[in-house]
Parts: sequence; C-alpha cells; structure tokens
Amino acid sequence: MGPSVKRGDGLSILSDGTLVAVSGIGAAAAARAALALVDAGATRLVSWGMAGGLDPALPAGTICIPGSVTARDGTRFGTDPHWRELVGAVILRGRAVVGRTLLTNPLAIEDVAGKAAAFRDTGADVVDMESLGVAQVAVSRGLPFLVVRVVVDTAADRLPEAVLAASSGGEVRIARLLQELLRRPGDLLPLLRLARRYRAAMRALVAVARTGALAPTFATPSASRIA
Repeated sequence: MGPSVKRGDGLSILSDGTLVAVSGIGAAAAARAALALVDAGATRLVSWGMAGGLDPALPAGTICIPGSVTARDGTRFGTDPHWRELVGAVILRGRAVVGRTLLTNPLAIEDVAGKAAAFRDTGADVVDMESLGVAQVAVSRGLPFLVVRVVVDTAADRLPEAVLAASSGGEVRIARLLQELLRRPGDLLPLLRLARRYRAAMRALVAVARTGALAPTFATPSASRIA
C-alpha cells in the first residue's frame, strides 16, 4: 500500500489502485461503506482493521484471516477460500496467521467473562463489530470478500471504562479520557496495557500492508480491492 488520494465521493485510492472507505463503528456503518465502494466499482471486499481476542491462546498482534464470519444468531458467511489461501500464504512467510471464525457482535465485549462466554458459545477466535456488514453486502452483490483483522485486546484484557466513556464514532476524545481517568484512576494501568497491545496490533497491520498481498493485481488482473 502506498500514499492515499482523497476522492470527491469521500473514498480514498491508494497507489496500487485499492479503494478505501473508513466506516464508523458497527455492522450498519460498515455495510454503508462497503456499498459506497461497490458503487464506485470495487469488485471484491476486504474487512480490514483490529479485533478483540476470544481465544485465550491469541496474543496481541495475531493476524486473523477467518474462514467464516458469524453473528450471535448463528448466521454465517464464508470468506473466499482461494483468495484467503493466496493472502495467507504470503503473510505466513513472516508471521503466524490464524483464522477459523470471526464473531461480529453488536456491542463491544468489555470484560474477560464476556469474552470467555462468547468463545464458549460461538467457537470464534476473535470478535469485531463490522465484518458481518461487509459480508452481507458482498453476498448480496455476488462478490468475493475477505477479512483481515489483528488482535488488539486479548481474551484476558478488560476494556477500561474510561476509554469506553471517552469514545465516540470510533475515536477517543483525549480531553474526555483525561477527565474519566481522574474519576477512575484504577483504569490507568489497564489503559497502558491496552496501549501496548495497540502498538503490537499496528505493527502487524503495517507488516501485512507492506506485503502487497491485498493489492488488486495480486488477486486478479482486473480486480478492484477494497478495505
């Protein structure tokens, strides 16, 4: 991936031809972003970003390319197996990759007990709040799709209440976070731990991006890739 150029329709295009839409939190927001990309000419979809770990064996920074995306009600969508195999083979040259099932949950799973319950009930390795929306658009339009997510908070991590209270639209408001930390000083250590996890996850995402495995020319000569 190279530098991006902002288009007039709000999408961005990278130097390799990748179309990018940044969605808000949740499956509905991700579906809207995916539809915008399809309308702009994308021929395959990628749900790209971070996830929470449900499997206790997965450390922060683990790259997940799941074979399926599931909802709490059991609705399940399979990712494109050939594309997944190609991308996984390239990434595996330098990093471990896991991926059986990703759970898309309507709300963030904030505590250790909730993650353990989700792992037990669904068997999913990781959880996010967006990939199901991308999967639904892909299936409805007959397009292949893939999920590439990296673990940021592990199954043993509790999301600090200060962070949750200071978050809006997928971003953390720093001034509000500082206010919340004054009210909840016990959240400081979990926040510092989460910051370390975030750095590990970002390093993994950058490493995946630098492989070029998701570029349109990598998948098929005429494909438009979206993330």
